[in-house]
Amino acid sequence: MSTRSAFGILAGLGGTAAAAAGGYAFWRRFMAKREAAADALNSLLPVHSKWWRDRFGQDGSLTYVALGDSAAQGIGASSPGGSYVGRIAAHIRRSTHGTVGTVNLSISGSTTYRCKVDQVPKLGSHEADVMTVAIGANDIGDFDPVGFEKNIRSIYGALPKHAIVADLPFMLLPESEKKVASANAIVRRVADELGLAVAPLYATTRRQGYIGTYRNTAKDLFHPNDRGYRVWASAFYPAVEARLARIAAERAASDVTASRRETSVAAGVADRAHTAASALSRQDTDSIPLPDRRR
Repeated sequence: MSTRSAFGILAGLGGTAAAAAGGYAFWRRFMAKREAAADALNSLLPVHSKWWRDRFGQDGSLTYVALGDSAAQGIGASSPGGSYVGRIAAHIRRSTHGTVGTVNLSISGSTTYRCKVDQVPKLGSHEADVMTVAIGANDIGDFDPVGFEKNIRSIYGALPKHAIVADLPFMLLPESEKKVASANAIVRRVADELGLAVAPLYATTRRQGYIGTYRNTAKDLFHPNDRGYRVWASAFYPAVEARLARIAAERAASDVTASRRETSVAAGVADRAHTAASALSRQDTDSIPLPDRRR
């Protein structure tokens, strides 16, 4: 091998090593920024939680109850109201031209097990007109299909029949996607068995593609940002609209029944009043003395 060739090989190896070192340095900076962003978002957990708690006592013509995790809390959005829960509440207000009392029972970091233990027992304290449940993303890291299905069945079995449940969203990493596919098969099967509507969160987020999903994700590369939450909320809107239509129909039927009942009661009162008046008239007539015809 000539000296020139040897120098060429060494130069090539040196260039490869330099590129590898540069790539490693870039990766470390990238991960450091991601971790810093995650820490910054985590510091907002108490803020978002308090924001939703402060709204628990606000009544409305309709009550919307949500179960979920940090996505329901709105972590990654510019404000808690920018979460998909906040956007659904706003959508209900626009659609009904009425007020909405929003009860957000979600807890950041919740898995299906924690939702079953911490959130489901609180459902009895709130009568929901509209209910959404999006849970399971935090199960994917250490995914156990058997435990996941057990928890999902317990959660879904405690919901009212009109509740809207969501499957898991699209995740960029292929390893996660395999687990999400398994989880979503369970979600859809159990929901179908129980007659619950499923919001197609996976299909809706998957349509954004890899680049769109990256742009719709907060700097921690896990939670949605404002654009991402708009996409999330849109996955629920058709089922929410169907529920609102059902509520409107039920209330209209109730109003008609009440109107007929009032009319019937009024007619009964009128009949009784007429009968009483007739009886009184006969009584008065009977009390009039007849003329003495004796001469």
